[in-house]
Amino acid sequence: MNQGRRGNTSAVHFEPMPAFDASRSWLSRYAALCAVATLGLIALGGLVTSHGAGMAVPDWPTTYGYNMFLFPVSQWVGGIFYEHTHRLYASAVGLLTVILAVWLHLRAPDRRVVALGWAALVLVIVQGVLGGLRVSLMKDSIGVLHAALAQAFFLLLTLIAVLTSAWWGRWRKDAPAVPPVLFRWALLATALIFVQLMVGATMRHQHAGLAVPDFPLAYGRFWPPTDEGFLQAVNARRTDPRDFAPITAFQVHLHMAHRWLGIAVAAGVAAAAWRLRRSFGPGSIPSRLAVLWAGGMGLQILLGAATVWSNKAADLATAHVVVGAGCLVLGRWARS
Repeated sequence: MNQGRRGNTSAVHFEPMPAFDASRSWLSRYAALCAVATLGLIALGGLVTSHGAGMAVPDWPTTYGYNMFLFPVSQWVGGIFYEHTHRLYASAVGLLTVILAVWLHLRAPDRRVVALGWAALVLVIVQGVLGGLRVSLMKDSIGVLHAALAQAFFLLLTLIAVLTSAWWGRWRKDAPAVPPVLFRWALLATALIFVQLMVGATMRHQHAGLAVPDFPLAYGRFWPPTDEGFLQAVNARRTDPRDFAPITAFQVHLHMAHRWLGIAVAAGVAAAAWRLRRSFGPGSIPSRLAVLWAGGMGLQILLGAATVWSNKAADLATAHVVVGAGCLVLGRWARS
């Protein structure tokens, strides 16, 4: 969106899109439904990786030779259940996005909203192809890109949902402009969240979630050694049946990078939230969003710790992914 200025010439403000009238309320609700459905898809994708079920169905676009939509329910067992359900759910989100793009094209009063709808459709198609290539080419790197686009797609759909809402029409009339320094702080914190989500996705796809099994220390240290003798001793003690291969130095460093970057992200979000609250006062919408943002980061850290303490329980690991996506979206709107 274009940046504009209002009132104080030292403040940054986004030029809003035209508000939707009451006759378009169903479009707004449908856009919100698409965003919520996408968050559900991220959660289901998290379950797939948490259960190590990414390759439970080895063919694509078929499922064990069946048409994906005709695969017998009696065979939805074990990891196949998670992977096949993920495929079907993703197909449903794709269909929802097609309808959203067409509906926006027919009813949106602003061409920029229409462009966002078509962009969402292109992104969901690319996302589907990447998911298939991840299986057919058996490349973990494609899985990481797949995870990155999932976050971007969710962010895009929440943007559409907000811009088509009646709330946005009211908010744009009275929204205070964000001073440039605050805007940069919040933007940096949001960018760090996205980077952290990508590091986390890389860690999951490299099977490094339990490369360090204790928290807050790491093998009793702030940063563990990764020499050959230490790794041999660690691997000799590992009994987790989900381990795909012996732990490597790269996996340990990746896991530790995720932890320490998490600390940097939490500090950045806390600083940005504090400055927003101090600037706008405790009762303002930016302040409330900032508090929610900081609270979400606190929950995210707790979930990350609980994932390690629970030996990577699938539900906790998935919640960690979902809350991370929520923090990314909150960062976008906390700096509006």
